[in-house]
Order: sequence, then structure tokens, then C-alpha cells
Amino acid sequence: MPLAARTVGSKIVLGAHISAAGGVHNAVTASVHIGGNAFALFLKSQRKWVNPDLQDEHCTQFLSNCKEHKYDKVNHKIPPIVPHGSYLVNLAHPDPDRTKQAYDVFLDDLDRCNKLGIHLYNFHPGNAAANESREDAIEHLAGQLNRAHKDPSSGSVVTLLETMAAGGNVLGSTFQDLASIIDLIQQKDRVGVCLDTCHVFAAGYDLRAPEVFKATIDDFDSIIGLKYLKALHINDSKAPIGSQRDLHANIGTGFLGLRSFHNIVNESRLWGLPMILETPIDVKDPETKKEVPDKSIWAREIKLLESLVGMDVESAEFKRMQVELQEKGLAERERVQDQVDRREEKKKARSTKGAKRRKGKKEESSDGESSSAE
Repeated sequence: MPLAARTVGSKIVLGAHISAAGGVHNAVTASVHIGGNAFALFLKSQRKWVNPDLQDEHCTQFLSNCKEHKYDKVNHKIPPIVPHGSYLVNLAHPDPDRTKQAYDVFLDDLDRCNKLGIHLYNFHPGNAAANESREDAIEHLAGQLNRAHKDPSSGSVVTLLETMAAGGNVLGSTFQDLASIIDLIQQKDRVGVCLDTCHVFAAGYDLRAPEVFKATIDDFDSIIGLKYLKALHINDSKAPIGSQRDLHANIGTGFLGLRSFHNIVNESRLWGLPMILETPIDVKDPETKKEVPDKSIWAREIKLLESLVGMDVESAEFKRMQVELQEKGLAERERVQDQVDRREEKKKARSTKGAKRRKGKKEESSDGESSSAE
């Protein structure tokens, strides 16, 4: 079935982060093969600072493939292609040499988006350096974004700040972080947010029960503004809520569970936004015993998510799927929960030990003062 025929009238726009091996144009057809009406990709190697230029023939074929398979904004609220930025780039780092290196790679990606007719670009906000305050890191990041937005090579590409899982010096693990960054952006139409379901859950935002899911989306709207939400990464979580562990799981098999994704695909405020799977697809080859990608997993998850639209959560079908998927992920959830529990026990033990040490020093100090007074 042609892609256009399947997606006309769709409420949800679904796809996966597709490999662009052999050229960016291959990502389009790879997305078609799994039944996606959206997709993400890396525009170059995400683990190298220096990459070859985008080839003209690849660019031409990419545009042709997008037109043929209707990956445009005609049937969608938002354009459905959402490239992911390099993991190396940290636009918040204040060191001049590292700032230039990160900025050049970032701007090169925006230039590639512009040449490919892509309107959205997702990236990790970055980390504050050890000698840098959080406020200074946010200001530096916003300054680099403002600079990139003014560069003609970036076109009109909208830069999306991804929600992050960990706290500490990582920027973007709270809605307040993202709001602070956006507040400093001069061209507000050039910035947005990509909400990763695994990340926000690990950061402490609940999506499971309908009432808490609504509260989370309402919080996003009041703190950041839903007008800035341009895309979602759709992943379950192997780790429990608030764990700050970025461990993606297949839909329904993790701590988020199937009900969370029923909430998401039935939330009308999210309809039309590209929802991108980043779920695990590596399976062990029975002959070689090596891990190999099985893209049919994404195809099944896309169909699963589509089937949840309008489904009664009290139906036998929903309950059957819910139980089967939770059973499938049980061993992995228990393994990660044990890791989280052990980490919390160690933190508690260190805290108790530190408190006793401080108390002992205080008592020694008091004894010394008493002796001196005598």
C-alpha cells in the first residue's frame, strides 16, 4: 500500500529512528518498509567530529523519495522528519575551543537540514562544565542557538531541545530548564522541544495513570507551553520513575507500561506531532550468536500503537496485550530495579556515615571548648 493511502486521516504520526547507512536517501525507503509515516535519522556519523560533505546526488534522491512517499507537511500538523544531533556536541560548554568545535558541527547539521528540506532538528541540550554554574551554562547554550539561528545556512530550521533523564549538571531534565533556555532565545519560532517518554519518566514525570499523565502534560503547558512541543520520542523505560537512568525498553515491556502509551496516542493535543520510536531492535542471531537489528520489531510497535487509538482499556484485548508485554519485560525490569535499589542503599549508607562523622566532629569540638573553658 502506498504510504499516502495509509496515512490520510491518521490522528497519530508514527515512525522510528532509521539508519541512513549508504546515504540519507535510504532512510526514506527504510521508513516506508516498517510502515512509518514519520522518521528520524542521523545526518552524518554521530560519533565523529569530522564527516564528509552531503553528496548532491544523495540530497536529490532524498528529496525525490520524500515527495514520492508523501513525507511532507500536507497531512501533518508538523513536518514528520526529525533528525537527531551528534552525541558529541555540547553547546553549553564555555571553553572557547570546545565552543567552536561544537558550534561548527551543530551548524553543519542545520545546513544539511536546510539542503534536504527538513524543518526540525533535535539535539541534547548538553551539560554544565565543572567550573560553570547552571545559569551560565543555560545562557551560553542559548547564545549559541541565537548565533546559529541568525546564520543564513541554517535556513528556517527549528531546533528542538530534547528532554533528558539525568539531573546533576545535565541540562534539560526539568521543564524549568527548558523554559529558561527558551526564554533566552531571540527568535522564538526557531526553538521547540522533543519530549522523550523514557527520559521524562526517569527524570520523575509520571505518564501512567490518566490523571497523572494529564497533570504532566498540563505542567508542560504551564511551564513551557505546548506550542513549543514539536515531536516525541516514544520509548518505554527499563528503569523505574525518578531513577535518572536512560534505559529504553520496547513498548509496554517497561515500567511505563502499555497504559502510558494509550494515554499518549489518545491525547488530542499530541495528534499530528511526529512520534519517533527509539526502542531496542537488536536480537541474537541463532547461528552466529551475534546481535543483529530486526526492524520488524518497529513495524509491530507502530501497528500496536495505532491499534491503541480509541481502544477501551477495559477490553479483553487491551488487558491481554498489557499482561503479555509486562511478562515479556519482567526479568529486565527486576534486574534494573535491583541495580537502582543497590545504588540507593549505597547512597543512604554514605549519607548516614557522613552524618555520623559530622556529629563526631561536632562533639569533639564541643569537648574541646569545654576543656578550654575549665
